[in-house]
Amino acid sequence: MRKEVWFGLSIMAAVVIALFVMMPSSDQMTNGHLGLLMLALIVVAIMLGFPTAFTLMGLGTMFTWFAYHSVNPDLAVQQTLDLMVQRAYWVMNNDVLISVPLFVFMGYLVERANLIESLFKSLHLATSRIPGSLAVATIVTCAIFATASGIIGAVVTLMGLLAFPAMLKAGYGVRLSAGAVTAGGTLGILIPPSVLLILYGATAGVSVMQLYAGAFFPGLMLAALYIGYVIVYAKIKPSIAPPLSEEDQYVPLPKFAEVITSTVSKNVMVGLVGAIMGKRNVDVPVPTLLRHLFIALLPALAAALLMGSIYHYSTVQTVVDTSGLQEMGTADTTDIVDESEVGGLKEPEPEESGELQEPPAEGDQEAPIKAGSELETRQPPAVTAAPAELPAMVAASAPAERLPAPMGYWIALGICLAGLAIFYAIFNFVRLEIFKMLLGSFFPLALLILGVLGSILMGLATPTEAAAMGSFGGLFLAIAYGRFNWKMLKEAVFLTAKTSAMVCWLFVGSGIFAGAFALLGGQEIINTWVVSLDMSPVQFMLLAQVVIFLLGWPLEWTEIIVIFMPIFLPLLTHFNIDPLFFGLLVALNLQTAFLSPPVAMAAFYLKGVAPPHVTLNQIFLGMMPFMAIQVLAIFLLYMFPAIGLWLPSLVYGH
Repeated sequence: MRKEVWFGLSIMAAVVIALFVMMPSSDQMTNGHLGLLMLALIVVAIMLGFPTAFTLMGLGTMFTWFAYHSVNPDLAVQQTLDLMVQRAYWVMNNDVLISVPLFVFMGYLVERANLIESLFKSLHLATSRIPGSLAVATIVTCAIFATASGIIGAVVTLMGLLAFPAMLKAGYGVRLSAGAVTAGGTLGILIPPSVLLILYGATAGVSVMQLYAGAFFPGLMLAALYIGYVIVYAKIKPSIAPPLSEEDQYVPLPKFAEVITSTVSKNVMVGLVGAIMGKRNVDVPVPTLLRHLFIALLPALAAALLMGSIYHYSTVQTVVDTSGLQEMGTADTTDIVDESEVGGLKEPEPEESGELQEPPAEGDQEAPIKAGSELETRQPPAVTAAPAELPAMVAASAPAERLPAPMGYWIALGICLAGLAIFYAIFNFVRLEIFKMLLGSFFPLALLILGVLGSILMGLATPTEAAAMGSFGGLFLAIAYGRFNWKMLKEAVFLTAKTSAMVCWLFVGSGIFAGAFALLGGQEIINTWVVSLDMSPVQFMLLAQVVIFLLGWPLEWTEIIVIFMPIFLPLLTHFNIDPLFFGLLVALNLQTAFLSPPVAMAAFYLKGVAPPHVTLNQIFLGMMPFMAIQVLAIFLLYMFPAIGLWLPSLVYGH
């Protein structure tokens, strides 16, 4: 029997043994213990291969009937069916989940737009001088594609077909190659737009917009840690990631570039300006030179636009004229008209019939205010500015003289100028061709990502609205790259419907399961037990993350979110823990669910497209260093919460 099977059976045996050891005898068993029994059974059933959503619904329905039957046997069936209908309706009525099919549809369209192959090739040429360049290009491509797609299986499968054979052909080690593909492919569950964050937001009642803003920098940090590990490992052990050959680094130049290189200069700016200003060859037309000069100046134009925008927003000063305003409480109230004298709507007077009325506030010794009294009819002073005075007031609030730019801006500007100087000093025609390849593959995706995430982070659109625009952008990219046809659209719609149905049925099942767990009192038992441990918030946070890390071994992230998050969430208030920060830690932690055996789905996705000689054990061993990096990233986020909370506080004031 294979080692993976033994590992899975041993975990199930440990769950069953712990279940029998911890459960009390039959005469001492309560409904709460039945809830814990249900929780253990769902783990075993999922590990045995039963469908998660329908297993949740089946066990939840059965134990809900037990809970109602113990109270009123005559109404048990009706109340159980009512709970099922209510939970299903709650999922159908949840506006947050509307963005799931739209983001999934955008991902499938981008996947079929055929951008990934050219993106990987251009990134691998751009990073050819970096140690482990193919693995670095793989992780960067996965991060970009995950941002535009968010579909883990699609990213890992595509990169397994595209990058994995290229790395093996170049002499890269199987473990490093497998680790780069699987770890890079799972970034989509953390980097926005992530379906995991949508599900957590719907489960925990946290704003998805704030979750997206908070997960942005942790996702980039994790990708940077992956890249740093690959570079250091390739530098220490070059045999595991040999440098690319000259043949693989060769970039053919167009005819005009060869002419300018041989007659003027190899530098792009010197060569193009010299060809335009000096004696031109008949084979180098002026429109071609001007077009490539504009392309070469795009980095400088982008830097100027960025620094100009920063200067504008960092030096603007708005002065509001307050001469027409009065301090609160000093306005003349002689002209206030009692509402009883006009024909407006009026709150009905309370009857003296002994009906229930709102009690006075605790400690309030004053007598109740009678209807029609002066305090009841007092209203805020009306705005008395005449319409003719409004333009003057608006003009008075126009921006005044600008503030001087802060020192940090000038330092950033100096660094930007130095970087541009170095960039254009080494910018030859070979790099120009690579830059043009990036323009055709990376920048369309970058614009789509900036349009979707930027509109969310800036508050211009809700996640659902941004997802709709992202789907339209993915459709436009597929049309622009000539990949759009009826077959592709039908496949994308079918896969979107399949994934969305899976997510919605999971939520229905988790709703029924959570309802049964609460009815039986399982949540109360867990809360009482955790509170009795008298832990500090730090200890509770460590315990929760360790439990989630261990759950990532036998379960997928969807099961952890819909089954176990409702257990942890009620305890956050007791320990005064921000649900947003807890969600970011959970999202970073759940990366392990795709990289930890025996249910490491990323490994099985890669194994399905890998060459026959690559074993599953080699893929698992290749993922282990990246799991250690994930633990390091969790530690860094916990020690420096500003990594995840700075952007939400800046944009949304969280």
